[in-house]
Amino acid sequence: MFVMFGGMTRSSRAARLATFAYFTLNGFVLGIWIVHIPAVEHRAGISHAVLGWLLLLLGAGAFAGMQLVGPLTDRFGARKVVPLSAALCSATLVLPALAVNAWTLGVALLVFGIGNGSLDVSMNTHAVQVEARYKRPIMSAFHAVFSIGGVLAALVGARALSWGWSTTATLTAVSLFALAVTAVVAPALLPRPEAASVLERSTAKATTWRTTPPRIWALAALALMLMLSEGVANDWSVLAMRDVLDAPAATAALAYGAFATVMTIGRFLTDRVAARFGPVAIVRYGSALAALALTMIALSPSIPLAIAGWVLFGIGLSGTIPQLFSAAGHANPNAAGANVSRVAGLGYLGMLAGPAIIGPLTHLMPLNYTFFLPAAFCVVAALTAHILRSKAEEPQPPLSTAAQNRGALRV
Repeated sequence: MFVMFGGMTRSSRAARLATFAYFTLNGFVLGIWIVHIPAVEHRAGISHAVLGWLLLLLGAGAFAGMQLVGPLTDRFGARKVVPLSAALCSATLVLPALAVNAWTLGVALLVFGIGNGSLDVSMNTHAVQVEARYKRPIMSAFHAVFSIGGVLAALVGARALSWGWSTTATLTAVSLFALAVTAVVAPALLPRPEAASVLERSTAKATTWRTTPPRIWALAALALMLMLSEGVANDWSVLAMRDVLDAPAATAALAYGAFATVMTIGRFLTDRVAARFGPVAIVRYGSALAALALTMIALSPSIPLAIAGWVLFGIGLSGTIPQLFSAAGHANPNAAGANVSRVAGLGYLGMLAGPAIIGPLTHLMPLNYTFFLPAAFCVVAALTAHILRSKAEEPQPPLSTAAQNRGALRV
Protein backbone atom coordinates (compact mmCIF):
# COMPACT_ATOMS: atom_id res chain seq x y z
CA MET A 1 0.00 0.00 0.00
CA PHE A 2 1.32 3.44 -0.91
CA VAL A 3 1.41 6.26 1.63
CA MET A 4 -0.38 9.38 0.38
CA PHE A 5 0.82 12.95 0.83
CA GLY A 6 -1.60 15.62 -0.41
CA GLY A 7 -3.04 13.26 -3.02
CA MET A 8 0.38 12.07 -4.21
CA THR A 9 1.92 8.70 -3.35
CA ARG A 10 5.29 8.42 -1.68
CA SER A 11 6.47 6.32 -4.65
CA SER A 12 5.62 9.16 -7.05
CA ARG A 13 7.56 11.68 -4.98
CA ALA A 14 10.53 9.31 -4.76
CA ALA A 15 10.40 8.70 -8.52
CA ARG A 16 10.40 12.45 -9.14
CA LEU A 17 13.46 12.91 -6.93
CA ALA A 18 15.19 10.01 -8.69
CA THR A 19 14.47 11.62 -12.06
CA PHE A 20 15.94 14.89 -10.79
CA ALA A 21 19.02 12.92 -9.77
CA TYR A 22 19.49 11.37 -13.22
CA PHE A 23 19.04 14.69 -15.04
CA THR A 24 21.54 16.37 -12.72
CA LEU A 25 23.92 13.45 -13.10
CA ASN A 26 23.74 13.61 -16.90
CA GLY A 27 24.49 17.34 -16.88
CA PHE A 28 27.33 16.79 -14.40
CA VAL A 29 28.98 14.01 -16.43
CA LEU A 30 28.76 16.00 -19.67
CA GLY A 31 30.04 19.12 -17.94
CA ILE A 32 33.09 17.34 -16.55
CA TRP A 33 33.91 16.09 -20.04
CA ILE A 34 33.59 19.61 -21.50
CA VAL A 35 35.88 21.09 -18.84
CA HIS A 36 38.59 18.55 -19.72
CA ILE A 37 38.37 18.77 -23.53
CA PRO A 38 41.62 20.80 -23.83
CA ALA A 39 43.54 18.27 -21.71
CA VAL A 40 42.15 15.33 -23.69
CA GLU A 41 43.06 17.06 -26.95
CA HIS A 42 46.64 17.60 -25.72
CA ARG A 43 47.05 13.99 -24.56
CA ALA A 44 45.78 12.64 -27.89
CA GLY A 45 48.16 14.96 -29.77
CA ILE A 46 45.57 16.27 -32.22
CA SER A 47 44.76 19.69 -33.67
CA HIS A 48 41.64 21.76 -33.12
CA ALA A 49 40.46 20.83 -36.61
CA VAL A 50 40.77 17.10 -35.94
CA LEU A 51 39.02 17.51 -32.60
CA GLY A 52 36.14 19.23 -34.36
CA TRP A 53 35.68 16.25 -36.66
CA LEU A 54 35.97 13.78 -33.79
CA LEU A 55 33.30 15.61 -31.81
CA LEU A 56 30.93 14.72 -34.64
CA LEU A 57 31.42 11.09 -33.57
CA LEU A 58 30.19 12.06 -30.12
CA GLY A 59 27.06 13.46 -31.73
CA ALA A 60 26.64 10.45 -34.00
CA GLY A 61 26.93 8.10 -31.03
CA ALA A 62 24.36 10.12 -29.08
CA PHE A 63 21.91 10.04 -31.99
CA ALA A 64 22.38 6.27 -32.41
CA GLY A 65 21.90 5.71 -28.68
CA MET A 66 18.68 7.71 -28.72
CA GLN A 67 17.19 5.70 -31.58
CA LEU A 68 18.23 2.34 -30.09
CA VAL A 69 17.10 2.97 -26.53
CA GLY A 70 13.74 4.60 -27.30
CA PRO A 71 12.01 1.36 -28.40
CA LEU A 72 13.86 -0.62 -25.72
CA THR A 73 12.44 1.68 -23.06
CA ASP A 74 8.93 1.02 -24.39
CA ARG A 75 9.53 -2.72 -24.39
CA PHE A 76 11.28 -3.22 -21.04
CA GLY A 77 10.28 -0.11 -19.10
CA ALA A 78 12.25 2.94 -18.00
CA ARG A 79 12.95 1.40 -14.59
CA LYS A 80 15.25 -1.14 -16.23
CA VAL A 81 16.66 0.97 -19.05
CA VAL A 82 17.44 4.22 -17.21
CA PRO A 83 19.94 2.70 -14.73
CA LEU A 84 21.64 0.70 -17.47
CA SER A 85 21.91 3.80 -19.65
CA ALA A 86 23.23 5.86 -16.74
CA ALA A 87 25.78 3.17 -15.94
CA LEU A 88 26.94 3.10 -19.56
CA CYS A 89 27.22 6.89 -19.71
CA SER A 90 29.08 6.99 -16.37
CA ALA A 91 31.48 4.13 -17.11
CA THR A 92 32.44 5.40 -20.57
CA LEU A 93 33.26 8.91 -19.29
CA VAL A 94 36.80 7.79 -18.49
CA LEU A 95 37.51 6.49 -22.02
CA PRO A 96 38.46 9.85 -23.61
CA ALA A 97 41.04 10.38 -20.86
CA LEU A 98 42.73 7.11 -21.87
CA ALA A 99 42.92 7.97 -25.58
CA VAL A 100 46.45 8.40 -26.94
CA ASN A 101 45.71 9.30 -30.58
CA ALA A 102 42.91 10.36 -32.91
CA TRP A 103 41.71 6.80 -33.55
CA THR A 104 41.35 5.81 -29.91
CA LEU A 105 39.75 9.14 -29.07
CA GLY A 106 37.25 8.70 -31.90
CA VAL A 107 36.18 5.29 -30.59
CA ALA A 108 35.99 6.65 -27.04
CA LEU A 109 33.79 9.56 -28.07
CA LEU A 110 31.52 7.32 -30.13
CA VAL A 111 30.91 4.96 -27.19
CA PHE A 112 30.53 7.83 -24.72
CA GLY A 113 28.03 9.43 -27.08
CA ILE A 114 25.96 6.24 -27.19
CA GLY A 115 25.80 6.22 -23.41
CA ASN A 116 24.81 9.88 -23.28
CA GLY A 117 22.10 9.52 -25.91
CA SER A 118 20.72 6.42 -24.22
CA LEU A 119 20.42 8.19 -20.88
CA ASP A 120 18.92 11.29 -22.49
CA VAL A 121 15.98 9.46 -24.04
CA SER A 122 15.35 6.93 -21.27
CA MET A 123 15.33 9.53 -18.46
CA ASN A 124 13.05 11.85 -20.49
CA THR A 125 10.70 8.92 -21.07
CA HIS A 126 10.62 8.22 -17.33
CA ALA A 127 10.03 11.94 -16.74
CA VAL A 128 6.92 11.68 -18.95
CA GLN A 129 5.74 8.74 -16.83
CA VAL A 130 6.26 10.72 -13.61
CA GLU A 131 4.49 13.74 -15.10
CA ALA A 132 1.51 11.52 -15.92
CA ARG A 133 1.37 10.52 -12.24
CA TYR A 134 1.39 14.15 -11.13
CA LYS A 135 -1.20 15.17 -13.74
CA ARG A 136 0.39 18.61 -14.12
CA PRO A 137 3.44 20.00 -15.99
CA ILE A 138 6.74 19.17 -14.27
CA MET A 139 9.01 18.46 -17.26
CA SER A 140 10.76 21.83 -17.44
CA ALA A 141 12.17 21.54 -13.93
CA PHE A 142 13.93 18.31 -14.92
CA HIS A 143 15.66 20.12 -17.77
CA ALA A 144 16.58 22.95 -15.41
CA VAL A 145 18.49 20.66 -13.05
CA PHE A 146 20.37 19.27 -16.05
CA SER A 147 21.79 22.78 -16.43
CA ILE A 148 22.54 22.88 -12.70
CA GLY A 149 24.55 19.69 -13.15
CA GLY A 150 26.65 21.43 -15.77
CA VAL A 151 27.33 24.36 -13.44
CA LEU A 152 28.40 21.99 -10.65
CA ALA A 153 30.70 20.20 -13.10
CA ALA A 154 32.37 23.49 -14.03
CA LEU A 155 33.02 24.25 -10.35
CA VAL A 156 34.28 20.74 -9.52
CA GLY A 157 36.37 20.54 -12.68
CA ALA A 158 37.97 23.92 -12.03
CA ARG A 159 38.83 22.87 -8.47
CA ALA A 160 40.33 19.55 -9.61
CA LEU A 161 42.46 21.35 -12.19
CA SER A 162 43.67 23.86 -9.59
CA TRP A 163 44.71 20.95 -7.37
CA GLY A 164 46.73 19.50 -10.23
CA TRP A 165 44.66 16.33 -10.61
CA SER A 166 45.26 14.47 -13.85
CA THR A 167 42.42 14.17 -16.34
CA THR A 168 42.38 10.40 -15.89
CA ALA A 169 42.10 10.69 -12.10
CA THR A 170 39.29 13.25 -12.25
CA LEU A 171 37.21 11.44 -14.86
CA THR A 172 37.70 8.13 -13.06
CA ALA A 173 36.60 9.62 -9.76
CA VAL A 174 33.52 11.20 -11.36
CA SER A 175 32.75 7.94 -13.17
CA LEU A 176 32.79 5.96 -9.92
CA PHE A 177 30.69 8.62 -8.17
CA ALA A 178 28.13 8.58 -10.99
CA LEU A 179 27.92 4.78 -10.90
CA ALA A 180 27.28 4.91 -7.16
CA VAL A 181 24.51 7.49 -7.56
CA THR A 182 22.98 5.40 -10.33
CA ALA A 183 22.81 2.34 -8.06
CA VAL A 184 21.41 4.27 -5.09
CA VAL A 185 18.52 6.03 -6.84
CA ALA A 186 17.52 3.26 -9.27
CA PRO A 187 15.06 1.50 -6.89
CA ALA A 188 12.95 4.67 -6.69
CA LEU A 189 12.11 4.63 -10.41
CA LEU A 190 8.54 3.81 -11.38
CA PRO A 191 7.70 0.31 -12.61
CA ARG A 192 6.24 -0.28 -16.02
CA PRO A 193 2.54 0.70 -16.00
CA GLU A 194 0.38 -2.35 -15.34
CA ALA A 195 -1.97 -1.35 -18.14
CA ALA A 196 0.68 -2.26 -20.71
CA SER A 197 -0.87 -5.41 -22.17
CA VAL A 198 0.67 -7.80 -24.66
CA LEU A 199 -1.20 -6.05 -27.49
CA GLU A 200 0.02 -2.64 -26.31
CA ARG A 201 3.60 -3.87 -26.04
CA SER A 202 3.45 -5.21 -29.58
CA THR A 203 2.12 -1.85 -30.76
CA ALA A 204 5.01 -0.04 -29.09
CA LYS A 205 7.49 -2.50 -30.55
CA ALA A 206 6.09 -1.89 -34.03
CA THR A 207 6.67 1.87 -33.79
CA THR A 208 9.51 2.39 -36.26
CA TRP A 209 10.73 5.39 -38.25
CA ARG A 210 8.31 4.42 -41.01
CA THR A 211 5.29 4.03 -38.72
CA THR A 212 5.94 7.07 -36.50
CA PRO A 213 2.83 9.32 -36.63
CA PRO A 214 3.10 12.57 -38.63
CA ARG A 215 2.40 14.63 -35.51
CA ILE A 216 5.53 13.23 -33.85
CA TRP A 217 7.62 14.17 -36.89
CA ALA A 218 6.11 17.65 -36.75
CA LEU A 219 7.14 17.95 -33.10
CA ALA A 220 10.60 16.66 -34.05
CA ALA A 221 10.89 19.31 -36.77
CA LEU A 222 10.04 22.00 -34.22
CA ALA A 223 12.68 20.56 -31.88
CA LEU A 224 15.25 20.68 -34.67
CA MET A 225 14.55 24.35 -35.41
CA LEU A 226 14.43 25.47 -31.78
CA MET A 227 17.49 23.50 -30.68
CA LEU A 228 19.41 24.81 -33.68
CA SER A 229 18.48 28.28 -32.45
CA GLU A 230 19.68 27.38 -28.96
CA GLY A 231 22.93 26.11 -30.46
CA VAL A 232 23.49 29.52 -32.03
CA ALA A 233 23.64 31.03 -28.54
CA ASN A 234 26.01 28.30 -27.35
CA ASP A 235 28.40 28.61 -30.28
CA TRP A 236 28.20 32.18 -31.55
CA SER A 237 26.97 34.56 -28.83
CA VAL A 238 30.41 35.38 -27.42
CA LEU A 239 32.05 35.55 -30.85
CA ALA A 240 29.37 37.91 -32.14
CA MET A 241 29.89 40.24 -29.20
CA ARG A 242 33.63 40.39 -29.84
CA ASP A 243 33.69 40.55 -33.65
CA VAL A 244 30.61 42.66 -34.31
CA LEU A 245 30.52 45.02 -31.31
CA ASP A 246 34.22 44.90 -30.32
CA ALA A 247 33.32 43.92 -26.76
CA PRO A 248 36.19 43.04 -24.39
CA ALA A 249 36.63 39.30 -23.77
CA ALA A 250 35.20 39.45 -20.24
CA THR A 251 32.19 41.47 -21.37
CA ALA A 252 31.57 39.22 -24.36
CA ALA A 253 31.42 36.20 -22.06
CA LEU A 254 28.47 37.84 -20.31
CA ALA A 255 26.34 37.23 -23.39
CA TYR A 256 26.42 33.46 -23.04
CA GLY A 257 26.43 33.67 -19.24
CA ALA A 258 23.26 35.76 -19.26
CA PHE A 259 21.60 33.44 -21.77
CA ALA A 260 22.46 30.27 -19.83
CA THR A 261 21.38 31.77 -16.51
CA VAL A 262 17.95 32.90 -17.63
CA MET A 263 17.45 29.59 -19.49
CA THR A 264 17.90 27.73 -16.21
CA ILE A 265 15.74 30.10 -14.18
CA GLY A 266 13.09 30.11 -16.88
CA ARG A 267 12.84 26.32 -16.87
CA PHE A 268 12.27 26.30 -13.12
CA LEU A 269 9.37 28.73 -13.62
CA THR A 270 7.88 27.31 -16.83
CA ASP A 271 5.95 24.43 -15.26
CA ARG A 272 3.71 26.81 -13.30
CA VAL A 273 3.10 28.94 -16.38
CA ALA A 274 2.36 25.84 -18.50
CA ALA A 275 -0.11 24.58 -15.89
CA ARG A 276 -2.06 27.83 -16.19
CA PHE A 277 -1.80 28.69 -19.88
CA GLY A 278 -0.89 25.36 -21.51
CA PRO A 279 2.12 24.14 -23.52
CA VAL A 280 0.88 25.68 -26.78
CA ALA A 281 1.12 29.16 -25.27
CA ILE A 282 4.62 28.43 -23.93
CA VAL A 283 5.92 27.45 -27.38
CA ARG A 284 3.95 30.07 -29.31
CA TYR A 285 4.82 33.13 -27.26
CA GLY A 286 8.23 31.86 -26.17
CA SER A 287 9.28 31.30 -29.78
CA ALA A 288 7.89 34.68 -30.80
CA LEU A 289 9.90 36.37 -28.03
CA ALA A 290 13.01 34.44 -29.13
CA ALA A 291 12.56 35.62 -32.73
CA LEU A 292 12.15 39.22 -31.57
CA ALA A 293 15.25 38.91 -29.36
CA LEU A 294 17.40 37.53 -32.19
CA THR A 295 16.29 40.37 -34.43
CA MET A 296 17.23 42.83 -31.71
CA ILE A 297 20.65 41.17 -31.35
CA ALA A 298 21.26 41.20 -35.10
CA LEU A 299 20.51 44.92 -35.36
CA SER A 300 21.90 46.03 -32.00
CA PRO A 301 24.31 48.97 -32.17
CA SER A 302 25.43 48.68 -28.54
CA ILE A 303 26.78 46.07 -26.12
CA PRO A 304 24.12 46.55 -23.39
CA LEU A 305 21.30 46.19 -25.90
CA ALA A 306 22.85 43.01 -27.32
CA ILE A 307 23.21 41.47 -23.85
CA ALA A 308 19.59 42.37 -23.14
CA GLY A 309 18.72 40.58 -26.37
CA TRP A 310 20.47 37.40 -25.24
CA VAL A 311 18.59 37.61 -21.94
CA LEU A 312 15.25 37.84 -23.76
CA PHE A 313 16.32 35.03 -26.10
CA GLY A 314 17.00 32.76 -23.12
CA ILE A 315 13.66 33.64 -21.52
CA GLY A 316 11.81 32.88 -24.74
CA LEU A 317 13.50 29.55 -25.46
CA SER A 318 13.70 28.28 -21.87
CA GLY A 319 10.40 26.43 -21.74
CA THR A 320 9.91 25.38 -25.35
CA ILE A 321 11.93 22.16 -25.68
CA PRO A 322 10.56 20.48 -22.52
CA GLN A 323 7.02 21.02 -23.88
CA LEU A 324 7.93 19.21 -27.09
CA PHE A 325 9.39 16.24 -25.21
CA SER A 326 6.36 16.08 -22.96
CA ALA A 327 3.89 16.26 -25.86
CA ALA A 328 5.74 13.48 -27.71
CA GLY A 329 5.77 11.23 -24.65
CA HIS A 330 2.11 11.74 -23.80
CA ALA A 331 0.94 11.28 -27.40
CA ASN A 332 1.08 7.50 -26.93
CA PRO A 333 2.24 6.25 -23.50
CA ASN A 334 2.90 2.80 -24.96
CA ALA A 335 5.38 4.23 -27.48
CA ALA A 336 6.67 7.12 -25.36
CA GLY A 337 10.30 6.04 -25.66
CA ALA A 338 10.23 5.77 -29.44
CA ASN A 339 8.40 9.07 -29.82
CA VAL A 340 10.73 10.92 -27.45
CA SER A 341 13.71 9.45 -29.30
CA ARG A 342 12.46 10.94 -32.58
CA VAL A 343 12.00 14.41 -31.09
CA ALA A 344 15.25 14.30 -29.09
CA GLY A 345 17.19 12.85 -32.02
CA LEU A 346 16.21 15.48 -34.56
CA GLY A 347 16.57 18.18 -31.92
CA TYR A 348 20.10 17.02 -31.22
CA LEU A 349 20.90 17.06 -34.93
CA GLY A 350 19.67 20.64 -34.99
CA MET A 351 22.01 21.54 -32.14
CA LEU A 352 24.93 20.03 -34.06
CA ALA A 353 23.87 21.63 -37.35
CA GLY A 354 24.01 25.16 -35.95
CA PRO A 355 27.79 25.66 -36.38
CA ALA A 356 27.75 23.90 -39.75
CA ILE A 357 25.06 26.25 -41.09
CA ILE A 358 26.02 29.56 -39.50
CA GLY A 359 29.75 29.20 -40.23
CA PRO A 360 29.47 29.09 -44.04
CA LEU A 361 26.88 31.89 -44.01
CA THR A 362 29.48 34.22 -42.48
CA HIS A 363 31.29 34.12 -45.85
CA LEU A 364 28.23 35.76 -47.39
CA MET A 365 27.19 38.22 -44.68
CA PRO A 366 28.25 39.58 -41.29
CA LEU A 367 27.85 37.15 -38.37
CA ASN A 368 25.07 39.13 -36.72
CA TYR A 369 22.94 39.01 -39.88
CA THR A 370 23.10 35.19 -39.92
CA PHE A 371 20.95 35.29 -36.79
CA PHE A 372 17.96 36.11 -38.99
CA LEU A 373 17.92 32.43 -40.03
CA PRO A 374 17.29 31.02 -36.51
CA ALA A 375 14.93 33.97 -35.97
CA ALA A 376 12.92 32.72 -38.95
CA PHE A 377 12.89 29.21 -37.46
CA CYS A 378 11.51 30.66 -34.22
CA VAL A 379 8.77 32.42 -36.20
CA VAL A 380 7.83 29.10 -37.83
CA ALA A 381 7.70 27.47 -34.39
CA ALA A 382 5.44 30.23 -33.09
CA LEU A 383 3.07 29.89 -36.05
CA THR A 384 2.85 26.08 -35.78
CA ALA A 385 2.75 25.73 -31.98
CA HIS A 386 -0.81 24.38 -32.19
CA ILE A 387 0.78 21.04 -33.17
CA LEU A 388 1.35 20.44 -29.45
CA ARG A 389 -2.40 20.32 -28.86
CA SER A 390 -3.66 16.75 -28.95
CA LYS A 391 -6.86 15.85 -30.79
CA ALA A 392 -8.67 15.44 -27.48
CA GLU A 393 -7.79 19.06 -26.61
CA GLU A 394 -8.82 20.54 -29.95
CA PRO A 395 -12.04 22.59 -29.84
CA GLN A 396 -14.90 20.76 -31.48
CA PRO A 397 -17.00 22.55 -34.12
CA PRO A 398 -20.51 23.47 -32.99
CA LEU A 399 -23.31 21.13 -34.01
CA SER A 400 -25.66 22.24 -36.71
CA THR A 401 -29.25 23.08 -35.80
CA ALA A 402 -30.44 19.81 -37.37
CA ALA A 403 -27.93 17.79 -35.37
CA GLN A 404 -28.97 19.56 -32.17
CA ASN A 405 -32.61 18.77 -32.91
CA ARG A 406 -31.75 15.10 -33.53
CA GLY A 407 -29.93 15.02 -30.21
CA ALA A 408 -32.92 16.58 -28.45
CA LEU A 409 -35.24 13.96 -29.98
CA ARG A 410 -32.99 11.14 -28.71
CA VAL A 411 -33.21 12.55 -25.19
